[in-house]
Amino acid sequence: MNQHNIDFIGGGFKLTLPYTFGGWILWVLGLIITAFGVVAATDDLVGLGISVIGLIVMAAASPGSMSAGLHRMRKEAMSAEDLQAKKEQSGFSVDNWFLQQTTLVPTNDPNDWILPAPGPQTWDTANPYGPHGDGTPLPEHPVKVGTPQPATMTSHLVFAGTAAILTLVVGAVLIGDEEAELGVIPAIAIAGVGFILLLVNYFRAKALRQMLDTPTSLVRSAPVGHPELVGQVRPGREGGMTVYVDGNERMVMHHMVGYYWTYEQEQEREVTDSEGNTRTERSWVTVRSDRGGVPFMLHDGTGGIKVNLTSFKRAEYGQMLKRWSGAFAESLGKQLMAQAAASLLRGTKVTGHRWTLYGLRLGDPVYLLGATKPRPAAELQAEGLDGTLGNSTIEVWGNEDAPGMKCTLMRGSELSNVGKSRSGFEMMVPPILLLLGGLSLMGLA
Repeated sequence: MNQHNIDFIGGGFKLTLPYTFGGWILWVLGLIITAFGVVAATDDLVGLGISVIGLIVMAAASPGSMSAGLHRMRKEAMSAEDLQAKKEQSGFSVDNWFLQQTTLVPTNDPNDWILPAPGPQTWDTANPYGPHGDGTPLPEHPVKVGTPQPATMTSHLVFAGTAAILTLVVGAVLIGDEEAELGVIPAIAIAGVGFILLLVNYFRAKALRQMLDTPTSLVRSAPVGHPELVGQVRPGREGGMTVYVDGNERMVMHHMVGYYWTYEQEQEREVTDSEGNTRTERSWVTVRSDRGGVPFMLHDGTGGIKVNLTSFKRAEYGQMLKRWSGAFAESLGKQLMAQAAASLLRGTKVTGHRWTLYGLRLGDPVYLLGATKPRPAAELQAEGLDGTLGNSTIEVWGNEDAPGMKCTLMRGSELSNVGKSRSGFEMMVPPILLLLGGLSLMGLA
Protein backbone atom coordinates (compact mmCIF):
# COMPACT_ATOMS: atom_id res chain seq x y z
CA MET A 1 0.00 0.00 0.00
CA ASN A 2 1.21 3.52 -0.76
CA GLN A 3 1.82 5.50 2.40
CA HIS A 4 0.64 8.66 0.65
CA ASN A 5 -2.93 7.40 1.04
CA ILE A 6 -2.70 8.76 4.57
CA ASP A 7 -2.07 12.38 5.49
CA PHE A 8 0.85 12.36 7.91
CA ILE A 9 0.39 16.06 8.68
CA GLY A 10 -2.52 16.19 11.11
CA GLY A 11 -3.32 19.90 10.75
CA GLY A 12 -5.26 22.04 13.22
CA PHE A 13 -8.31 19.92 14.05
CA LYS A 14 -9.40 16.41 13.16
CA LEU A 15 -12.57 14.61 14.17
CA THR A 16 -11.48 11.21 15.48
CA LEU A 17 -13.80 8.31 16.20
CA PRO A 18 -13.05 4.77 17.40
CA TYR A 19 -11.99 2.25 14.76
CA THR A 20 -12.29 -0.96 16.79
CA PHE A 21 -15.32 -2.73 18.22
CA GLY A 22 -14.05 -2.34 21.78
CA GLY A 23 -13.39 1.34 21.20
CA TRP A 24 -16.94 1.92 19.99
CA ILE A 25 -18.35 0.08 23.01
CA LEU A 26 -16.42 2.40 25.35
CA TRP A 27 -17.36 5.49 23.34
CA VAL A 28 -21.08 4.68 23.34
CA LEU A 29 -20.95 3.80 27.04
CA GLY A 30 -19.35 7.17 27.74
CA LEU A 31 -22.03 8.91 25.68
CA ILE A 32 -24.79 7.19 27.67
CA ILE A 33 -23.17 8.14 30.99
CA THR A 34 -22.75 11.73 29.80
CA ALA A 35 -26.40 11.98 28.75
CA PHE A 36 -27.53 10.49 32.07
CA GLY A 37 -25.49 13.10 33.93
CA VAL A 38 -27.00 15.94 31.91
CA VAL A 39 -30.50 14.72 32.76
CA ALA A 40 -29.57 14.39 36.44
CA ALA A 41 -28.16 17.93 36.39
CA THR A 42 -31.62 19.35 35.67
CA ASP A 43 -32.44 18.67 39.33
CA ASP A 44 -28.99 19.16 40.84
CA LEU A 45 -25.91 20.59 39.13
CA VAL A 46 -23.77 18.11 41.04
CA GLY A 47 -25.18 15.56 38.58
CA LEU A 48 -22.75 17.03 36.06
CA GLY A 49 -20.12 15.01 37.90
CA ILE A 50 -21.63 11.94 36.25
CA SER A 51 -21.23 13.63 32.88
CA VAL A 52 -17.57 14.26 33.69
CA ILE A 53 -17.05 10.51 34.05
CA GLY A 54 -18.77 9.87 30.72
CA LEU A 55 -16.73 12.54 28.94
CA ILE A 56 -13.50 11.10 30.31
CA VAL A 57 -14.49 7.68 28.94
CA MET A 58 -15.28 9.22 25.55
CA ALA A 59 -11.95 11.08 25.55
CA ALA A 60 -10.07 7.88 26.35
CA ALA A 61 -11.92 6.03 23.57
CA SER A 62 -11.12 8.73 20.99
CA PRO A 63 -7.94 7.68 19.15
CA GLY A 64 -5.09 9.86 17.95
CA SER A 65 -5.38 11.73 14.67
CA MET A 66 -3.54 9.04 12.67
CA SER A 67 -4.39 5.87 14.61
CA ALA A 68 -7.31 4.77 12.43
CA GLY A 69 -5.43 5.44 9.19
CA LEU A 70 -2.34 3.56 10.34
CA HIS A 71 -4.49 0.65 11.51
CA ARG A 72 -6.11 0.44 8.08
CA MET A 73 -2.75 0.88 6.38
CA ARG A 74 -1.27 -1.99 8.40
CA LYS A 75 -4.11 -4.35 7.49
CA GLU A 76 -4.01 -3.48 3.79
CA ALA A 77 -0.23 -3.94 3.66
CA MET A 78 -0.48 -7.52 4.99
CA SER A 79 -1.16 -10.45 2.72
CA ALA A 80 -4.30 -12.54 3.19
CA GLU A 81 -2.16 -15.43 4.47
CA ASP A 82 -0.46 -13.23 7.09
CA LEU A 83 -3.79 -11.80 8.22
CA GLN A 84 -5.23 -15.29 8.64
CA ALA A 85 -2.16 -16.49 10.54
CA LYS A 86 -2.30 -13.49 12.87
CA LYS A 87 -6.00 -14.05 13.44
CA GLU A 88 -5.37 -17.66 14.44
CA GLN A 89 -2.54 -16.73 16.82
CA SER A 90 -4.30 -13.87 18.60
CA GLY A 91 -7.45 -13.55 20.64
CA PHE A 92 -8.82 -15.19 23.78
CA SER A 93 -8.60 -18.93 24.38
CA VAL A 94 -9.49 -21.32 27.20
CA ASP A 95 -6.58 -23.64 27.96
CA ASN A 96 -8.12 -25.59 30.83
CA TRP A 97 -11.79 -25.23 31.69
CA PHE A 98 -11.52 -27.05 35.04
CA LEU A 99 -8.65 -24.87 36.31
CA GLN A 100 -10.11 -21.79 34.54
CA GLN A 101 -6.83 -21.22 32.72
CA THR A 102 -7.05 -18.78 29.82
CA THR A 103 -4.70 -17.03 27.41
CA LEU A 104 -5.10 -13.61 25.83
CA VAL A 105 -3.09 -12.30 22.87
CA PRO A 106 -4.12 -8.80 21.71
CA THR A 107 -5.67 -8.76 18.26
CA ASN A 108 -4.51 -5.20 17.56
CA ASP A 109 -0.86 -4.28 18.14
CA PRO A 110 -0.22 -0.54 17.60
CA ASN A 111 3.53 -1.11 18.02
CA ASP A 112 3.84 -3.64 15.21
CA TRP A 113 5.07 -2.96 11.68
CA ILE A 114 2.76 -0.86 9.54
CA LEU A 115 4.53 -1.56 6.25
CA PRO A 116 6.00 -4.99 5.39
CA ALA A 117 9.46 -5.75 6.80
CA PRO A 118 12.00 -8.37 5.68
CA GLY A 119 11.39 -11.84 7.10
CA PRO A 120 14.04 -13.94 8.90
CA GLN A 121 14.62 -16.05 5.79
CA THR A 122 16.05 -12.98 4.03
CA TRP A 123 18.44 -11.90 6.80
CA ASP A 124 22.16 -12.26 6.08
CA THR A 125 23.29 -13.85 9.34
CA ALA A 126 26.83 -14.24 8.00
CA ASN A 127 27.16 -10.47 7.60
CA PRO A 128 24.75 -8.83 10.09
CA TYR A 129 26.48 -5.45 9.79
CA GLY A 130 26.21 -5.29 6.01
CA PRO A 131 23.35 -3.88 3.93
CA HIS A 132 20.14 -5.79 3.31
CA GLY A 133 19.70 -6.46 -0.39
CA ASP A 134 20.50 -3.31 -2.34
CA GLY A 135 21.12 -1.34 0.86
CA THR A 136 18.08 0.91 0.70
CA PRO A 137 16.37 1.82 4.00
CA LEU A 138 13.41 -0.26 5.15
CA PRO A 139 10.00 0.85 3.78
CA GLU A 140 8.95 2.24 7.17
CA HIS A 141 12.15 4.17 7.82
CA PRO A 142 11.65 7.94 8.36
CA VAL A 143 13.76 8.75 5.28
CA LYS A 144 11.09 6.92 3.26
CA VAL A 145 7.84 7.95 4.96
CA GLY A 146 8.90 11.16 6.67
CA THR A 147 8.07 12.21 10.23
CA PRO A 148 4.33 12.37 10.99
CA GLN A 149 2.82 15.35 12.79
CA PRO A 150 -0.22 14.72 15.03
CA ALA A 151 -3.18 17.07 14.66
CA THR A 152 -3.09 19.96 17.11
CA MET A 153 -6.63 19.17 18.29
CA THR A 154 -8.89 16.13 17.99
CA SER A 155 -12.14 14.86 19.48
CA HIS A 156 -10.12 13.85 22.53
CA LEU A 157 -9.49 17.49 23.42
CA VAL A 158 -13.16 18.38 22.93
CA PHE A 159 -14.28 15.72 25.42
CA ALA A 160 -11.38 16.12 27.86
CA GLY A 161 -11.63 19.92 27.81
CA THR A 162 -15.39 19.81 28.39
CA ALA A 163 -14.84 17.37 31.26
CA ALA A 164 -12.35 19.80 32.82
CA ILE A 165 -14.79 22.72 32.53
CA LEU A 166 -17.68 20.72 34.02
CA THR A 167 -15.39 19.62 36.85
CA LEU A 168 -14.83 23.28 37.68
CA VAL A 169 -18.59 23.91 37.60
CA VAL A 170 -19.21 21.03 40.01
CA GLY A 171 -16.41 22.30 42.23
CA ALA A 172 -17.95 25.77 42.33
CA VAL A 173 -21.35 24.29 43.25
CA LEU A 174 -19.85 22.23 46.08
CA ILE A 175 -17.93 25.20 47.42
CA GLY A 176 -21.07 27.34 47.39
CA ASP A 177 -23.14 24.68 49.17
CA GLU A 178 -23.27 25.88 52.76
CA GLU A 179 -24.81 22.62 53.98
CA ALA A 180 -21.92 20.55 52.66
CA GLU A 181 -19.36 22.71 54.51
CA LEU A 182 -16.55 21.51 52.25
CA GLY A 183 -14.83 24.85 52.15
CA VAL A 184 -11.73 24.97 49.99
CA ILE A 185 -11.34 21.18 49.74
CA PRO A 186 -12.88 20.81 46.21
CA ALA A 187 -10.66 23.60 44.88
CA ILE A 188 -7.52 22.05 46.36
CA ALA A 189 -8.47 18.62 44.99
CA ILE A 190 -9.09 19.98 41.48
CA ALA A 191 -5.88 22.01 41.46
CA GLY A 192 -3.94 19.02 42.80
CA VAL A 193 -5.22 16.69 40.09
CA GLY A 194 -4.48 19.34 37.47
CA PHE A 195 -0.92 19.79 38.76
CA ILE A 196 -0.19 16.04 38.73
CA LEU A 197 -1.61 15.61 35.21
CA LEU A 198 0.31 18.67 34.06
CA LEU A 199 3.60 17.19 35.24
CA VAL A 200 2.89 13.80 33.65
CA ASN A 201 1.78 15.28 30.33
CA TYR A 202 4.64 17.77 30.28
CA PHE A 203 7.19 14.97 30.21
CA ARG A 204 5.11 13.04 27.66
CA ALA A 205 4.94 16.11 25.42
CA LYS A 206 8.66 16.71 25.89
CA ALA A 207 9.45 13.13 24.80
CA LEU A 208 7.21 13.53 21.75
CA ARG A 209 8.88 16.81 20.81
CA GLN A 210 12.30 15.17 21.14
CA MET A 211 11.18 12.42 18.76
CA LEU A 212 9.78 14.90 16.24
CA ASP A 213 12.75 17.28 16.31
CA THR A 214 15.60 14.75 16.20
CA PRO A 215 16.61 13.73 12.66
CA THR A 216 16.93 9.98 12.11
CA SER A 217 20.38 8.73 11.15
CA LEU A 218 21.06 5.84 8.80
CA VAL A 219 22.99 3.01 10.44
CA ARG A 220 25.65 2.90 7.73
CA SER A 221 26.57 6.53 8.51
CA ALA A 222 25.65 6.70 12.20
CA PRO A 223 28.03 9.03 14.03
CA VAL A 224 29.63 8.67 17.44
CA GLY A 225 27.39 10.70 19.72
CA HIS A 226 23.65 10.52 20.36
CA PRO A 227 21.84 9.61 17.13
CA GLU A 228 18.23 8.59 16.59
CA LEU A 229 17.94 5.17 14.94
CA VAL A 230 14.98 3.20 13.60
CA GLY A 231 15.14 -0.35 12.34
CA GLN A 232 14.38 -4.03 12.76
CA VAL A 233 15.46 -6.24 15.65
CA ARG A 234 17.82 -8.95 14.41
CA PRO A 235 19.95 -11.45 16.34
CA GLY A 236 23.37 -10.51 17.63
CA ARG A 237 26.06 -12.97 18.69
CA GLU A 238 23.92 -13.95 21.69
CA GLY A 239 20.93 -14.82 19.48
CA GLY A 240 17.44 -14.75 20.96
CA MET A 241 16.07 -15.92 24.30
CA THR A 242 13.34 -18.32 25.31
CA VAL A 243 11.50 -16.74 28.23
CA TYR A 244 9.62 -18.86 30.75
CA VAL A 245 7.33 -16.49 32.63
CA ASP A 246 7.65 -17.04 36.38
CA GLY A 247 9.45 -20.31 35.63
CA ASN A 248 6.33 -21.96 34.19
CA GLU A 249 6.75 -24.16 31.13
CA ARG A 250 3.15 -23.43 30.05
CA MET A 251 3.93 -19.73 29.79
CA VAL A 252 6.73 -19.53 27.26
CA MET A 253 7.76 -17.09 24.53
CA HIS A 254 10.55 -17.72 22.03
CA HIS A 255 12.85 -15.41 20.05
CA MET A 256 12.96 -12.63 22.64
CA VAL A 257 15.78 -10.10 23.08
CA GLY A 258 14.18 -8.14 25.92
CA TYR A 259 11.35 -8.93 28.32
CA TYR A 260 9.42 -7.76 31.35
CA TRP A 261 6.79 -9.88 33.07
CA THR A 262 4.57 -9.44 36.10
CA TYR A 263 2.68 -11.89 38.28
CA GLU A 264 -0.43 -10.45 39.91
CA GLN A 265 -3.03 -11.76 42.31
CA GLU A 266 -6.61 -10.62 42.51
CA GLN A 267 -7.18 -10.13 46.21
CA GLU A 268 -10.56 -9.76 47.85
CA ARG A 269 -11.21 -8.39 51.30
CA GLU A 270 -14.03 -7.06 53.43
CA VAL A 271 -13.74 -3.40 54.42
CA THR A 272 -15.79 -1.73 57.14
CA ASP A 273 -16.20 2.04 57.15
CA SER A 274 -16.61 4.36 60.14
CA GLU A 275 -20.39 3.88 60.10
CA GLY A 276 -20.15 0.10 60.34
CA ASN A 277 -21.06 -0.59 56.70
CA THR A 278 -19.20 -3.50 55.12
CA ARG A 279 -18.26 -3.77 51.47
CA THR A 280 -16.12 -6.10 49.38
CA GLU A 281 -13.04 -4.68 47.65
CA ARG A 282 -11.17 -6.42 44.85
CA SER A 283 -7.85 -5.32 43.41
CA TRP A 284 -4.95 -6.73 41.42
CA VAL A 285 -1.71 -6.72 43.40
CA THR A 286 1.71 -7.29 41.82
CA VAL A 287 3.44 -10.09 43.71
CA ARG A 288 6.65 -10.35 41.70
CA SER A 289 8.16 -9.34 38.39
CA ASP A 290 11.33 -9.76 36.37
CA ARG A 291 13.07 -8.21 33.40
CA GLY A 292 16.09 -8.98 31.28
CA GLY A 293 17.55 -8.96 27.82
CA VAL A 294 20.51 -9.56 25.53
CA PRO A 295 22.33 -7.36 23.00
CA PHE A 296 20.79 -7.36 19.54
CA MET A 297 21.34 -5.92 16.09
CA LEU A 298 19.31 -2.95 14.88
CA HIS A 299 19.15 -3.17 11.09
CA ASP A 300 17.57 -0.41 9.00
CA GLY A 301 18.32 -1.86 5.57
CA THR A 302 21.54 0.11 5.14
CA GLY A 303 23.40 -1.82 7.83
CA GLY A 304 23.31 -3.27 11.32
CA ILE A 305 24.56 -1.91 14.63
CA LYS A 306 24.92 -3.57 18.03
CA VAL A 307 22.52 -2.36 20.73
CA ASN A 308 23.07 -3.07 24.43
CA LEU A 309 19.43 -3.30 25.46
CA THR A 310 19.86 -3.82 29.20
CA SER A 311 21.80 -0.53 29.48
CA PHE A 312 18.66 1.48 28.67
CA LYS A 313 16.98 2.91 31.75
CA ARG A 314 13.98 3.89 29.62
CA ALA A 315 12.85 0.85 27.65
CA GLU A 316 9.20 0.90 26.62
CA TYR A 317 7.81 -2.33 25.21
CA GLY A 318 4.34 -0.95 24.53
CA GLN A 319 1.31 -3.20 24.62
CA MET A 320 1.53 -6.59 26.30
CA LEU A 321 2.47 -9.56 24.13
CA LYS A 322 0.52 -12.19 26.03
CA ARG A 323 -1.40 -12.75 29.26
CA TRP A 324 -2.08 -16.01 31.06
CA SER A 325 -4.83 -16.11 33.69
CA GLY A 326 -6.24 -18.69 36.06
CA ALA A 327 -8.32 -19.17 39.17
CA PHE A 328 -5.42 -21.01 40.80
CA ALA A 329 -1.64 -20.80 40.88
CA GLU A 330 0.26 -23.07 38.51
CA SER A 331 0.79 -25.75 41.16
CA LEU A 332 -0.81 -26.84 44.43
CA GLY A 333 2.25 -25.76 46.39
CA LYS A 334 2.24 -22.29 44.85
CA GLN A 335 -1.51 -22.00 45.42
CA LEU A 336 -1.15 -22.81 49.12
CA MET A 337 1.77 -20.40 49.47
CA ALA A 338 -0.14 -17.64 47.68
CA GLN A 339 -3.16 -18.04 49.92
CA ALA A 340 -1.01 -18.23 53.05
CA ALA A 341 0.86 -15.06 52.13
CA ALA A 342 -2.38 -13.22 51.39
CA SER A 343 -3.92 -14.44 54.64
CA LEU A 344 -1.26 -12.57 56.56
CA LEU A 345 -3.33 -9.54 55.63
CA ARG A 346 -6.51 -9.83 57.70
CA GLY A 347 -9.53 -10.94 55.70
CA THR A 348 -7.71 -11.17 52.36
CA LYS A 349 -8.60 -13.94 49.93
CA VAL A 350 -6.89 -14.71 46.61
CA THR A 351 -9.51 -15.10 43.86
CA GLY A 352 -7.42 -14.98 40.69
CA HIS A 353 -3.96 -15.05 39.17
CA ARG A 354 -2.51 -13.55 36.00
CA TRP A 355 0.88 -13.36 34.35
CA THR A 356 1.55 -10.63 31.77
CA LEU A 357 4.50 -10.53 29.37
CA TYR A 358 5.90 -7.48 27.59
CA GLY A 359 8.96 -7.50 25.41
CA LEU A 360 10.93 -7.11 22.22
CA ARG A 361 11.21 -10.01 19.79
CA LEU A 362 13.35 -10.77 16.78
CA GLY A 363 11.82 -9.10 13.74
CA ASP A 364 10.07 -6.36 15.73
CA PRO A 365 10.43 -2.68 14.82
CA VAL A 366 12.48 -0.63 17.26
CA TYR A 367 13.09 3.08 17.78
CA LEU A 368 15.87 4.45 19.94
CA LEU A 369 17.81 7.49 21.00
CA GLY A 370 21.10 6.29 22.39
CA ALA A 371 24.78 6.97 22.89
CA THR A 372 27.05 5.44 20.25
CA LYS A 373 30.60 4.59 21.30
CA PRO A 374 33.54 2.74 19.72
CA ARG A 375 33.61 -0.97 20.47
CA PRO A 376 36.63 -2.55 22.19
CA ALA A 377 39.29 -3.77 19.77
CA ALA A 378 39.30 -7.21 21.40
CA GLU A 379 35.58 -7.59 20.70
CA LEU A 380 36.02 -6.63 17.04
CA GLN A 381 38.86 -9.09 16.71
CA ALA A 382 36.80 -11.86 18.31
CA GLU A 383 34.11 -11.34 15.67
CA GLY A 384 36.64 -11.17 12.86
CA LEU A 385 35.75 -7.58 11.93
CA ASP A 386 38.33 -5.48 10.10
CA GLY A 387 36.58 -2.13 10.53
CA THR A 388 35.72 -1.73 6.85
CA LEU A 389 32.12 -1.00 7.81
CA GLY A 390 32.03 1.95 10.17
CA ASN A 391 28.78 0.83 11.79
CA SER A 392 30.42 -2.44 12.86
CA THR A 393 32.98 -0.56 14.96
CA ILE A 394 30.47 1.26 17.18
CA GLU A 395 27.68 0.16 19.51
CA VAL A 396 24.68 1.79 21.17
CA TRP A 397 24.35 2.32 24.91
CA GLY A 398 21.40 3.71 26.83
CA ASN A 399 22.95 4.79 30.12
CA GLU A 400 24.44 8.17 29.16
CA ASP A 401 22.03 11.01 28.46
CA ALA A 402 23.05 14.17 26.65
CA PRO A 403 21.93 17.72 27.51
CA GLY A 404 18.32 17.99 26.39
CA MET A 405 18.24 14.38 25.18
CA LYS A 406 17.19 11.31 27.16
CA CYS A 407 18.30 7.88 25.98
CA THR A 408 15.15 5.92 25.13
CA LEU A 409 14.32 2.60 23.50
CA MET A 410 10.80 1.89 22.28
CA ARG A 411 9.20 -1.06 20.58
CA GLY A 412 7.76 0.17 17.29
CA SER A 413 8.99 2.44 14.53
CA GLU A 414 8.91 6.23 14.66
CA LEU A 415 5.80 6.13 12.49
CA SER A 416 3.88 3.82 14.83
CA ASN A 417 5.01 5.59 18.02
CA VAL A 418 4.28 9.12 16.81
CA GLY A 419 1.18 7.98 14.94
CA LYS A 420 -0.58 6.89 18.14
CA SER A 421 0.46 10.01 20.07
CA ARG A 422 -1.45 13.21 20.71
CA SER A 423 -0.06 16.68 20.19
CA GLY A 424 1.62 18.52 23.03
CA PHE A 425 -1.14 21.14 22.94
CA GLU A 426 -3.79 18.46 23.37
CA MET A 427 -1.92 16.93 26.29
CA MET A 428 -1.44 20.22 28.14
CA VAL A 429 -4.76 22.08 27.81
CA PRO A 430 -7.03 19.97 30.11
CA PRO A 431 -4.56 19.87 33.05
CA ILE A 432 -3.90 23.61 32.73
CA LEU A 433 -7.65 24.25 32.84
CA LEU A 434 -7.94 22.16 35.99
CA LEU A 435 -4.94 23.75 37.68
CA LEU A 436 -5.82 27.37 36.93
CA GLY A 437 -9.52 26.76 37.54
CA GLY A 438 -8.82 25.07 40.87
CA LEU A 439 -6.64 27.97 41.99
CA SER A 440 -9.37 30.42 40.96
CA LEU A 441 -11.98 28.48 42.93
CA MET A 442 -9.94 28.96 46.08
CA GLY A 443 -11.01 32.59 45.97
CA LEU A 444 -14.66 31.51 46.21
CA ALA A 445 -14.17 29.43 49.34
